[in-house]
Amino acid sequence: MRRIFLLFTLTITLFAPTFVEAQNESTTIFNFLSLPTSAHVTALGGANVSLYDDDASLLFHNPALMSNAPHRSINLGFFTYMQGIKAGNAAWTMAAGERGTWGIGAQFVGYGTMKEMNVEGIEMGDFSALDMAISGGYSYTLTDHLAGGATGKFVYSKYGPYTSVALAVDLGLNYLNADKGFSASLVAANLGGQVKPFADHRENLPIDLRIGITKQLAKAPIRFSITMVDLTRWTSNSYYNPSRETEKAGRILLNHFVVGVDVIPMDLFYVSAGYNFRRAAELKAAGSTHAAGLSFGAGINVKKFSLGLAYAKYHVSCPSFMITAQYHL
Repeated sequence: MRRIFLLFTLTITLFAPTFVEAQNESTTIFNFLSLPTSAHVTALGGANVSLYDDDASLLFHNPALMSNAPHRSINLGFFTYMQGIKAGNAAWTMAAGERGTWGIGAQFVGYGTMKEMNVEGIEMGDFSALDMAISGGYSYTLTDHLAGGATGKFVYSKYGPYTSVALAVDLGLNYLNADKGFSASLVAANLGGQVKPFADHRENLPIDLRIGITKQLAKAPIRFSITMVDLTRWTSNSYYNPSRETEKAGRILLNHFVVGVDVIPMDLFYVSAGYNFRRAAELKAAGSTHAAGLSFGAGINVKKFSLGLAYAKYHVSCPSFMITAQYHL
């Protein structure tokens, strides 16, 4: 059974680029699925698939990481995004036997109430907009160092009178050698499609292939993470810089990287910082990044309770904050 699960996960993950080769990247929807759900991940640049931590919300980033979550853990997160947008998530993990872990989770993004106008500019009233996803997943420790996981997602969006529904799955692998402080992961996220489109035209989900490594220094309480994202998108320069006709190959390559560092002076406390190269390149203003792409955070872990706080700069006018709290029942 373990071999079948491993073969299935590897096959689907490695062939994910084939499924998205023909996609038009400008037509993807449900992009809220790419938002971070963990304060620790937010502090490390907003994308991380190899972080080995007792954080139940990591099931949204890599389902294989559920194997590291404590038995019966509940995790709640709240995220302030751009222009007053609010996002939140909840996750629950529970051990299933000696090697298995179940997890369920939910995400939402609320855009508030807006004025509805017709084509003549006449106000028709107010409308609200909401994105949400409900997830259920399972991870299994295949060997002493290798774990695999899968998460199924029901995705729903409502923008005024228009609604859309989609089904998707995340597949992940994680290699962890805790004695050497090394973790490496491979994730194929958002494989699936719309069940009900907004109108007659069906659009693509933000399918993403990610790889990442995390390494702790042997003689210092410092841990580094490097994550590569959007590995199915290499040929479209306009995807990374729509204002230019061409972009240098080096810049396109660099925009796939997210780097982060943890300083862990003791098991009960950490301080983190990260840098997202794509975010910094795309959100320049007046020729300067104004610290866009930078992120910081810290967390504590006291007995059965843990708390994480993070700050991320998405633009000169809109810093973002995230708080994550977890309790082990």
